[in-house]
Amino acid sequence: MEQHLQFYIDGRWVDPVKPATWDVIDPSTEQPIAQISMGSAADVDVAVKAARRAFESFSHTTKDERVALLERILAEYKRRYDDVAQAISREMGAPIWLAKKAQAAMGVAHLMQAINVLKGFEFVQQKGTSADLYEPVGVVGMITPWNWPVNQIMCKVAPALAAGCTMILKPSEIAPLSGLLLAEVMDAAKVPAGVFNLVNGDGAHVGEAMSKHPGIDMMTFTGSTRAGIAVAKAAADTVKRVAQELGGKSANIVLGDANLEQAVAGGVRACFTNTGQSCNAPTRMFVPRALQDQAIAIAKKTAEATPVGDPRVDGKHIGPLSSKAQFEKVQGLIQKGIAEGATLVAGGVGRPEGFAKGYYVKPTVFANVKNDMTIAQQEIFGPVLSILPYDNEDEAVKMANDSPYGLSGYVQSGDLEHARRVAARLRTGQVHLNGAAPDPAAAFGGYKQSGNGREWGEHGFREFLEVKAVMGYSPKA
Repeated sequence: MEQHLQFYIDGRWVDPVKPATWDVIDPSTEQPIAQISMGSAADVDVAVKAARRAFESFSHTTKDERVALLERILAEYKRRYDDVAQAISREMGAPIWLAKKAQAAMGVAHLMQAINVLKGFEFVQQKGTSADLYEPVGVVGMITPWNWPVNQIMCKVAPALAAGCTMILKPSEIAPLSGLLLAEVMDAAKVPAGVFNLVNGDGAHVGEAMSKHPGIDMMTFTGSTRAGIAVAKAAADTVKRVAQELGGKSANIVLGDANLEQAVAGGVRACFTNTGQSCNAPTRMFVPRALQDQAIAIAKKTAEATPVGDPRVDGKHIGPLSSKAQFEKVQGLIQKGIAEGATLVAGGVGRPEGFAKGYYVKPTVFANVKNDMTIAQQEIFGPVLSILPYDNEDEAVKMANDSPYGLSGYVQSGDLEHARRVAARLRTGQVHLNGAAPDPAAAFGGYKQSGNGREWGEHGFREFLEVKAVMGYSPKA
């Protein structure tokens, strides 16, 4: 079993202040594959002091210096690309094809976006005789999740570095191996000491300590809405900036003029990608009532054709859920859907046939779901789709918006202008039209209890900047 018992602080690997360990579990075997140290408030304090010292000089580096730094990180990341993909697959169960094609690939995408945005950004923007000066926000605390570990780390780290911030990262203790690899990447790329720091641990001991720490100027958090609320409350006493990307229960509205086979089959596959463990997964599919039977048949066929397999084996299948806790949660919610009267179309409780161990679940579809059912309102985070019938477009939009969440939305139509009109009515931070893929240049974030602030592209970069207005910057004309 691998041992990763040190943290990366102030440009070197250091022992924790107080020894405490945690086993990292391979979700495909339920066996430990590595051991990490769990940090404490004392470790956070050491990291914050290093980040504050580094901020004094790093915040004054030039744009060209930071572009060069990001380019070195990108080159080193590409060199370690396969290692990163393998780590993601092992720690959270992503099939190796997905880990390589999407999970690890997002690290490259966010680094390239940060470089491109930085090259084109003007840090002094003159307006008449005054000027707006854009400056780094300071020391940033970063808490990232296990479901897209490198994506969520790099969409914070890359723009923060571009802005001139220093940082302390707490990856998820469920999937920490890829984060540790990224610390090795930062070290090899010669990121200045103290600019990037990593402390492993849980939310109660490291996350809360970061959120409360007066030496941290901003918290950026991705995870559950429940945990995001805790971060915001802990950060309130020091009035630090808080950016959050939280839960989702995204609606996929299939309009009557859509290609039904394509829209429904594509929606099912999108819901099941990453074993359903994506905050923006289209988990609520709204279909015209007159077409529901056809939609059910297509969804059933697609779900039953979705293979489940070992994440280490090549092939386009879905893998296990990330942990025992997640497996038990999803099993309970599938049972809840049955108990509340939804029609089980495919899948159901228990492991798929042929799996006696591992956190594998059956690709599951429910139909005749009502929007007030638990499975229509609660984020499941598994390969579970709810199909809800609607009588008219206004009803579909109303039900789609009848959710505490507002992260993403999906609209399927044979008429692009029609899809655009419906998209404009959805109270969500993103909308995908006709199966459009995520765009690293587009803003990512949500309305309502899906969070505040935005990540990705220029919007994500701006989150790490303060604005200083200077009057009399230039003489009057």
